[in-house]
Amino acid sequence: MTTWMRGGIQVSVDFVDRVEEMAELNLLVTDLVEGRGGRTVVLDSVSGMGKTALLQAFTRGSVDASSRWEHRVVTTRCHPGIGPGIAYGPVVDLLLKLGEDVKQPGVLRRMLSFTGQGVARSAPEVLSAMVPGLGAIFSLGREVTEASLTSGSMPFDSLLPFQQAAAARIVEALLELVRQGSPTVLLIDDIQHSDPSTLLVLDQLVRRIPDEPLAVVLTHTIDGAYAEGPGETVEEQLHRWSVEGLVRRRTLGGLPEHAVAELVRLRCPQAPAALSQQLSQVTLGHTIFVSLCLDEWTPSQGARISLPASLSRIVERRLRMLSPQDRELLAVGATQGSTFLSSTIASVKGSPHDEIMERLRLIARNHRLIVADEPPAWARMASSDCYRFEHRALWGVIQAQQSPEQIRSRHVRIAAALTTEGTQPMPLERRLEIAHHLRSGGPACLADSADAHYTLARDAATEGLSFAEAEQHCKVAIAAARELPQGEETRDRKLIRAIELLLALTEVRWRGQNRETDGTDIDALAAEAESAAARCRAPELLIRTRLLRGKTLMATRGLVPSLDKLREAVELAERHDDPVALFVARVEYGRQVSKLNLAEGLAQLSEAEALSAADARLPDTDPVLQHARNLGEMQLGISLFDSGRLGVALSRLQRCVGRLRSEPLKAELPIALNYLAQVLASIGAYQEAEDALREALAFEEDRGGDSGWHAYNTALLSYILAQQGGDRRRESLALVVSAWAETERTWLANLVPIVRNLYAEILLHGADEHPDGLGQAYALAGTTVDETRHSGMVRSQIAAHSLQSRALLRWGDTARAASAAREALRLLDGVGDMPALRTEEVLYHSAVVLATNGARQEARELLERARAVVGEKAGHLHDDTARRRFLTSVPLNRAIRAGHGIAG
Repeated sequence: MTTWMRGGIQVSVDFVDRVEEMAELNLLVTDLVEGRGGRTVVLDSVSGMGKTALLQAFTRGSVDASSRWEHRVVTTRCHPGIGPGIAYGPVVDLLLKLGEDVKQPGVLRRMLSFTGQGVARSAPEVLSAMVPGLGAIFSLGREVTEASLTSGSMPFDSLLPFQQAAAARIVEALLELVRQGSPTVLLIDDIQHSDPSTLLVLDQLVRRIPDEPLAVVLTHTIDGAYAEGPGETVEEQLHRWSVEGLVRRRTLGGLPEHAVAELVRLRCPQAPAALSQQLSQVTLGHTIFVSLCLDEWTPSQGARISLPASLSRIVERRLRMLSPQDRELLAVGATQGSTFLSSTIASVKGSPHDEIMERLRLIARNHRLIVADEPPAWARMASSDCYRFEHRALWGVIQAQQSPEQIRSRHVRIAAALTTEGTQPMPLERRLEIAHHLRSGGPACLADSADAHYTLARDAATEGLSFAEAEQHCKVAIAAARELPQGEETRDRKLIRAIELLLALTEVRWRGQNRETDGTDIDALAAEAESAAARCRAPELLIRTRLLRGKTLMATRGLVPSLDKLREAVELAERHDDPVALFVARVEYGRQVSKLNLAEGLAQLSEAEALSAADARLPDTDPVLQHARNLGEMQLGISLFDSGRLGVALSRLQRCVGRLRSEPLKAELPIALNYLAQVLASIGAYQEAEDALREALAFEEDRGGDSGWHAYNTALLSYILAQQGGDRRRESLALVVSAWAETERTWLANLVPIVRNLYAEILLHGADEHPDGLGQAYALAGTTVDETRHSGMVRSQIAAHSLQSRALLRWGDTARAASAAREALRLLDGVGDMPALRTEEVLYHSAVVLATNGARQEARELLERARAVVGEKAGHLHDDTARRRFLTSVPLNRAIRAGHGIAG
């Protein structure tokens, strides 16, 4: 006899059939222990088909055969929750269970010392004690995230790598424990309930399985039984794994007729054969239907059994045996959840706790509707009995028998009871439980629900780096704030803070379109926050929401509309006489306006720097201001470089990088190293530039995870290697392919066209060896042209037209090449020097194209303009050695001075 489990609820079922599925699992173990490699298997089915029973039978068989097969099976499950819940729960469970078998006393002691302490400690605290190096990642990520959310201006691309780095460390700890024992099978039940943080760990784990003594089995319910929760995200992840060949999925159907007959023989040996035939026809072998119908059968019925069309009819028949008062108790319990506490029921009912405990005990004993259970972790210190419904179908039927207002009012009273009963500090699990009831409590709880979910969102982001959970809480907080009456005193402030947080959390996924990946209209949200700030008449909120709107407009409508909002933020801050807001706004505006007007950007950044030095109200210790200073300082350095002032740009960026290396966070270091490498490469210091980029790449790789700046640094390194030619070209091509793949995954709107253009440039460099690359380079540049016409990123549009002209020239299409070159020149003459664009390069390549097309005089004029730019830049290098290297070691500068490719 084994048990079938669903949502933490056991139903007695004799395990029958599943021969093919059991053979699949046994083969998985055989291949694992005989060294043919592990793999991941997913068992899909609708609710109640016996997936958990299959796992339990497999586990029992594995235990019996462990001495023969020399392997171990470790099980855990993802617990159902309504809404965002506990991050890393199943991961902690697996680490603890694996740790029990470890022979190293230090590791074992460290892990077991935290068993059962999840109530008092957060998951990050527990994990940090168990996983070497993880505490530093959580601590660093917490500081960076807190600064990001407070400032509203940090590029959130620098935050997700911390969560991915945490996942990588956790996976390594799991694998280290696996390696210290026998080949291991991890069984994870009910993966549809997985929290996003656990899913991120699993994603990295399944990719490592082929090289480790490990196999994974997941069970997954596919019938959408749970309207709220992460099920859709989990299904998307499983589909990705399947497409990539990382998992094998097997769907469990109903039991065949012979298995139903075997189950009837085991459960009801005196039943006639006709009973099993009838059961098979009506239930289609659905395990839970078969089991519950057999529960109802009595020998006096013979071959006849009441087989209602729905499971709810069976449940309703059982409920009719209860008194109205006891049915009400179960209704209140069902409102709390599939598991409920006697103390909470007593508080809601206003009845003595002793009386409620006795009535629940009798219901459990006499009616097989509820079963005594261990209380959840957050309630173990309470003096309360705990019960669970025998199965989720019964729970659902009782829920459905209540009116909407009965449910809402009971949620309100349950939230109040749990809040009153809670101890301080309140465990996260209890706070999540209270937030769920507030969310379901209707209009009476809207303000409290908005507050509770906003606080949970910030905690999830800052304490656990659990950004997906934080997003879900934010959306609940926004929905609750919107439903508050217009004119309610705190409505708009609640709405603004939740929208700010949600947009900060999702910024890394904005893909240059109105809607974020889950359908959220990011600019509409920012506009809503802006309108709310206007109603509040609070200058500080107006400034913040203008900055926020500037960001969403950048992603959805391009640079020019964005700059209007950012400029308004600066003007508001000037009128408000708030030096902190003014400094942050001016840095943000200066960084972005540089993309369109380099001189205006330099002026704004210089004013911000002067303000920082002169105003004592801008302390060095404030993390928000420190972050803005770092961004402003490095942007000023690269803008000076883009303006041709190479010497001062180099010295400024060298100082900035040196200071960032000594900071504890180093959050902006990869950006600063990128800027420094650009300057070094421009003066021919290729080895120093390469060293700077490899330092940036190593820093982010140690932190872990994809990053837009990691992709950009990879592409820039590829470009520098390509400039040097020879054997380095092969490495260059491999690097840029990797960089573009990472750019497509991260898609930071301001970096995408730059990396795409670098990719095209490197393909052009290698066209002699790989002629097919010309077509790809031309297509990539064309995509950038189309994209930047809408985004306003003129710098990348100019470079893309120039790249197209060069590709067309290589094909021999000189007329079209000249047309593309003239379009690049037209744009350049209209805007002047631009960031991330070398004016002399556009002028020179256009001259070569036009000379080939017969416009020799025009080409010579362009060549002289390019020579003047190079000469002016050389004049800003006061060191003779640096100036000589700039003129002789940079291939472009040599070509310009010699006039290569331009006749006459």
